[in-house]
Amino acid sequence: MASLETAERLAQLSSTMASIETVLDLPAMREAIVDLEAQASAPDLWDDQERAQQVTSRLSFLQGELRRVEVLSRRLADLPVLFELADSEQDESALAEAQRELEELQRAVGELEVRTLLSGEYDAREALVTIRAEAGGVDAADWAEMLLRMYTRYCERHGWPFEVYDTSYAEEAGIKSATFAVKVPYAYGTLSVEQGTHRLVRISPFDNQGRRQTSFAGVEVIPVIAQTDSIDIPEDDLRIDVYRSSGPGGQGVNTTDSAVRITHIPTGIVVSCQNERSQLQNRATAMAVLQARLLERRRQEEQAKIDALKGDSSGSWGNQMRSYVLHPYQMVKDLRTNEETGNTAAVLDGEIDEFIEAGIRWRKQHALPGQSQKSP
Repeated sequence: MASLETAERLAQLSSTMASIETVLDLPAMREAIVDLEAQASAPDLWDDQERAQQVTSRLSFLQGELRRVEVLSRRLADLPVLFELADSEQDESALAEAQRELEELQRAVGELEVRTLLSGEYDAREALVTIRAEAGGVDAADWAEMLLRMYTRYCERHGWPFEVYDTSYAEEAGIKSATFAVKVPYAYGTLSVEQGTHRLVRISPFDNQGRRQTSFAGVEVIPVIAQTDSIDIPEDDLRIDVYRSSGPGGQGVNTTDSAVRITHIPTGIVVSCQNERSQLQNRATAMAVLQARLLERRRQEEQAKIDALKGDSSGSWGNQMRSYVLHPYQMVKDLRTNEETGNTAAVLDGEIDEFIEAGIRWRKQHALPGQSQKSP
């Protein structure tokens, strides 16, 4: 019976892997790698640093994706042989090892399958993530900083490069807001499922009576603009202010007014950047963030019109999307997917893969007919 069950699991795994390879289109991926390798070897590549970074980043990503698929395919092809040898020799330890490999392959193929669900218009883009403290006073500011660490740790675990563009520190502790870029393909499609309000319940470290406090922080995820995006911003629509960068407790204060704040007057959108020493670099980065926000605003307006025509009243993601309870018990629970865990320390240290994968699958299942997979 166990052998029959194993055979069925292997057959299902092989079918899933075949579907993944079809969706990813490995021949096209190999052609793209060859083309990018030719571009990367051009002697004048780094004359345009932005383009060079795009080429090398895309090449590294595709090489990694192809290597990942090929390794999994080889392991899957070897697995039936491992079971046959274990059965023929009646070797219990070899059989246990083959079972462990099967479990590991099912997990790895499942993760890869999630990647094929990222087929929305902007899913392949890099991401801009903004975290803001909401209701809850100083606890909310502290919670926002905890979320910033959670997401940057998640990026570090995956080897994803990221850059913090701007951080607004709260007076007593924590942050009012922070914006960072995740510079890897499909960052937007992956992280967009994290958008919404995150709720924390704990004994407040800032309450001298040790009372339980509920606090909230909001996460916004938008795609980074591409050269093909058309966002025309007249100079008259902008107010640009410069100021000195600052950090917590007065640390990191520059001696020149290098930080830049740009206000888009028609919409009231405000963006800031203070991570570079050069005012010119900070201005360019802030403009890129502003363009991304305006692109997202336009996309949301277009989607709202479509939803109105369709009679969409789902409000599918709602506002509050995940609850983190540290007292009186330990539990992190996603309110959309019902994914949950009692290992709160691991989650807050960036181990959120299962929540993200569940969110991507949930989004795919709940998309309206004919609706592309976009952020909520």
